[in-house]
Amino acid sequence: MNQTEIISLFTKKTLGLTFVLSAAALAFAQDKVNVKGSVVSKDNQPVPYASVTFVHKTNKMLSEGALTDEKGQYIMDLTPGNYDITIEAIDFKKGTFSKQIATAGNIGALSIEPEATATNAKTQDIQGVVITATTKPYKVELDKRTYDPSQDIVSKGGSLQDVLSNVPSVSVDTDGTVSMRGSSNVRFLINGKPSALLGIDDGANALQSIPADQIERIEVITNPSSKFEASGTAGILNIILKKSKKTGFNGSVIGTLGYLPQTNLNTNLSWRKGNFTWFLNGGGGYRESKNTNRTDNYFTNVTKIGNTLQSNQENISNSKNDNYNASAGIVYDISEKTSFNLSGTVRTFESESTGNVTYNNQLFGAPNTFRNRITNSANNNLAFQGDIGLDHKFDDKGQNIALSLSLQSNRSYNDTNIDETNNGNFELQNIINQTTNNKTLIGKADYELPLGENSKLEAGYRIDINQNDYDNDVRESTVAVPTLSFLGPYTYEARYKEMFNAGYLQFKSKIGRLGYQVGVRNEYSNIDIDYANLNPADDDIKSRKSYNNLFPSVYLSYEIAKDNQFLLNYTRRIDRPRSFFLIPNPSYNDNQNIFDGNIDLNPSYVDSFEFGYSISKKKFTINPTLYYRHQTDDTKMLVFNEKELIDDPNNPGLPDELKEERIVFHTKPINLGSDDRYGLDINFNWDATSWLKFLGNVDLFGYKTKGSILYNTLDNNGNPIVATADFNGSGFSTRARLTSTFKVDKTFSFQLQGFYRGGQKTAYQDRKDMYALNFGASKTIWKGDGTLSLNVQDIFNTRAMRSTTFGENFTRESYMQWQPRQFAVSLTYRFKQGNEKVDQPKRKKDINSNAQGDDQQGPM
Repeated sequence: MNQTEIISLFTKKTLGLTFVLSAAALAFAQDKVNVKGSVVSKDNQPVPYASVTFVHKTNKMLSEGALTDEKGQYIMDLTPGNYDITIEAIDFKKGTFSKQIATAGNIGALSIEPEATATNAKTQDIQGVVITATTKPYKVELDKRTYDPSQDIVSKGGSLQDVLSNVPSVSVDTDGTVSMRGSSNVRFLINGKPSALLGIDDGANALQSIPADQIERIEVITNPSSKFEASGTAGILNIILKKSKKTGFNGSVIGTLGYLPQTNLNTNLSWRKGNFTWFLNGGGGYRESKNTNRTDNYFTNVTKIGNTLQSNQENISNSKNDNYNASAGIVYDISEKTSFNLSGTVRTFESESTGNVTYNNQLFGAPNTFRNRITNSANNNLAFQGDIGLDHKFDDKGQNIALSLSLQSNRSYNDTNIDETNNGNFELQNIINQTTNNKTLIGKADYELPLGENSKLEAGYRIDINQNDYDNDVRESTVAVPTLSFLGPYTYEARYKEMFNAGYLQFKSKIGRLGYQVGVRNEYSNIDIDYANLNPADDDIKSRKSYNNLFPSVYLSYEIAKDNQFLLNYTRRIDRPRSFFLIPNPSYNDNQNIFDGNIDLNPSYVDSFEFGYSISKKKFTINPTLYYRHQTDDTKMLVFNEKELIDDPNNPGLPDELKEERIVFHTKPINLGSDDRYGLDINFNWDATSWLKFLGNVDLFGYKTKGSILYNTLDNNGNPIVATADFNGSGFSTRARLTSTFKVDKTFSFQLQGFYRGGQKTAYQDRKDMYALNFGASKTIWKGDGTLSLNVQDIFNTRAMRSTTFGENFTRESYMQWQPRQFAVSLTYRFKQGNEKVDQPKRKKDINSNAQGDDQQGPM
């Protein structure tokens, strides 16, 4: 069965299941009556956001729940019968009532009593003091910051990449590279775990395949605790996908049209009844992209080297891709203390791209040479993921255990055809076939044990088994060898296998206003690499690496007053090389710019410190954080050049001394020296007026890089020499983002978002600054059931990356723009029969609780 057949079958089954379940939900709703009511305090004041649960006395499947609004009112549909009613709200005692529901109408006000002390600090308080209201897009907790994209108009109808571009403390470069506080070593998680949704290399294509409408929130964890996996020296971005919080049948559909041409259609469906919950999220679309990459190389003091004074290269590629993804799952509450969950995810991604590369070499004493390179590529990716979990609460005091198992598979085919001419004459043809298979198993267990009212002990274990199989075939035809034959060094098979065992122990407590959390994590990892190519001069390579490390973490918080606190923390992290970086010859897509893997590349380590202050008022929240990060054995990219001899198609068989010399640039990752980052990261949101809101982030940071290395290159006469690459450098730079939201009326709002990234400079490279401006508008229609949105990305078409690299005998000017200006229009329709419902405190679990890795569990 090919991928087209899989998509067709999947679409038919999905639509059929959707219609069946929708009809079932409608049938359930037919016999219900509409009931209204309110919750008030003893002094008859409304109690907003209280949880109201109606439990049918004879059939729990008919139970329903709701959340009161700002005026303490609620509304729901109930089947006539006798009900036990439970009301719970923060700072109030639990209220219990009995009512018989016979007909539609208002059942009146239900009164609950306040707690004797409204500021009791129970165990849950230790998990992090939330300093902002839930309606605000940004909030701070003890060990993370949470961003809610629901109010982000600019990224409506877009993708995960568009949402990340708006998240405080996060930057997205023009090629899709995501960084936090200047470092790109970010660990991505989906619902608390590595995910097949993000592919093998977490690239821009994967970020674009997850619709923005499926994202519930993004947890920005700049200094993860011992409870989290230690990978990612810059921190963790945990993407929480949407889940059901409502009873009955609910859902939404969003469609998007845009330019550069894009179309998307996505849906989120859920059905919740009694002990059973079902959900289905899915969709897909078509998108076109355009990538422009220009490189100008200037050779200094040239007397012979390739007889080249200057070489210019321009690469313009256009791509078309189709992507589809769907997640479906169930949660069944076996009892009040035990729940079981099962879910599955599938993602397909297909793309076609055409690249046109032109080379212009200005020579000594000879006419300039012009070369042209046409590249046609096709990529096919298919990913599956299955998750199963069991949550059990031993008692109502917070003692619980969560078990989960995740199986993931990702297969990628990439076929490339390259045709190159030299001054109009055929020079070479390449046919490249790359296949990558990834299989992953993740198992984990998390246990929580309250100790008294203010303390908690947490412990857990996790195992990761990951295997990547690479199969790379490169065939080449040249003037000298007109028949296609395998290119030995670049035709290879490689297997990368890694296994991590991790355990953690963490203790939380609070003494008066002082909260603290200490923990330690141990990770033992084994990595095996088998590599073989067709070059008879090269030996097969087998490498085995083992690491065992302790990763401590310490968190302190001091609460000055309500929503006003100091935060201090320290963690140690590891940056494990990507498997792709460890393969000796991972790619051959450009014979003048080669990326070489480094099988001897080792992890780097970072010690990270943060000191922050958080204060939240009704209309204003600010969170300045001072940070310092020291990284050793830092991974840097070494660029150097080598010489190749080119056959003359008009004079085949020339001796080497008469052949044209071509300069080939190589890029190779290496471990070198240290990297220090320090700065002030300020996040804030301000509701200036009822119609104007601001969300901003400013990162003022300094950097100091140390390290130099000897490497082999060519001198000005084309002879091999040993040169020095100097990575030493220091300086100061900035990043800033400001989003302003203007509310015209209750149904219409628009946003302007500005982004700026300052330049950075070392002895080896000078990267220029970059800025962009985006626009979004949103209009509510159809009595609140619909939303019409418009957004324009990069209004002035300025979002491009420029840099200058300095080598032993050359200077390289680079320009890259991943996507030019874009705009999109999207339409959202929400259909619902159920009512808002908040999980009861005794359960604390919802549709993805075992998978999401939030405060209740935390990912390992």
